[in-house]
Amino acid sequence: MSELTEHNDGNTQVAYFAGGCFWGLERYFQNVDGVTDTTVGYAQSTVESPTYEQVCAGGTDAAETVQVTFDPARVSLRTLALLFLEVIDPFSVDQQGEDRGRQYRTGMFYTDETQRAVYVAALEQLVDRQPQRPAVLVEPLRNFYPAEAHHQDYLINNPGGYCHVPIAAIANVKRRQKYVERIWDLTLEQFAVTQNAATERPFVNEYDEEFEPGIYVDIVSGEPLFSSRDKFDSGCGWPAFSRPIKGDLLTEHEDHRIPGRDRIEVRTSDTQIHLGHVFADGPADRGGLRYCMNSAALRFVPRSRMAEEGYGDWVPVVDGEADGPVGKTDQPGAAHER
Repeated sequence: MSELTEHNDGNTQVAYFAGGCFWGLERYFQNVDGVTDTTVGYAQSTVESPTYEQVCAGGTDAAETVQVTFDPARVSLRTLALLFLEVIDPFSVDQQGEDRGRQYRTGMFYTDETQRAVYVAALEQLVDRQPQRPAVLVEPLRNFYPAEAHHQDYLINNPGGYCHVPIAAIANVKRRQKYVERIWDLTLEQFAVTQNAATERPFVNEYDEEFEPGIYVDIVSGEPLFSSRDKFDSGCGWPAFSRPIKGDLLTEHEDHRIPGRDRIEVRTSDTQIHLGHVFADGPADRGGLRYCMNSAALRFVPRSRMAEEGYGDWVPVVDGEADGPVGKTDQPGAAHER
């Protein structure tokens, strides 16, 4: 008989994801906070209890799949679906990485209509951002057979083994899951700027000519990044600052994408979103730097609303009375909506 272990006991739920070789995908999901168990196996098989050799031979039509048991109080099914779409190539047919064949097709196999709705909605958002036809199947789970014992926890037992999922993605997934739903809810321009390092149009963006007192926060997390006191009119067409509120809030990366014009890209330390670039042509009396930022990566909070929105400790920074927040901050603004 087909083995369909539901584990939907009120505390945990189960989802099924096919994304190429199941070794790497399992290891990825094992690092997600809220995933309580994983099992690799074969889904949608036309042969009962197929072996790995039978699946690879192509006579079973099975897909290498990871059964993910999770606590919905800690991680939502939508978060799992978005993380899945980010770590695979959702437009590749029967291939992930170097693996080719029908068993490596991608899919989100649902066990009820609630799961189906979540998966379809995730694919709709994907198409909005990348207008191509996804190869990810959304279909009812017909069966699932656990793979042989030596395939289970393969990369835990063989840490140097083959993995088509980037090791960096596996290491970073806990951080990514905190923000992935907010990131996918950004506008198309905000998403393109923050996730794909696009550049918005100069002079017609939201904050180029904004000089009201206040703070500029991360569009995703709400973390304060820049103060109006450090903003100046550079004439470049984008909001420019002489410095961030705190240096450790940002990271810098070499950017060689434009031939003949090497630049230093600026990202946030926490959400890791693209903000813009930093140049050494800023006002000398302010330190000589120009943080040229995209408005689409920021949200401006006027001084008059800072206390109301949970940023009251940062008012002295805006007023020039302190270099850092007064009192306990505990990730100010992280719970605020855009």
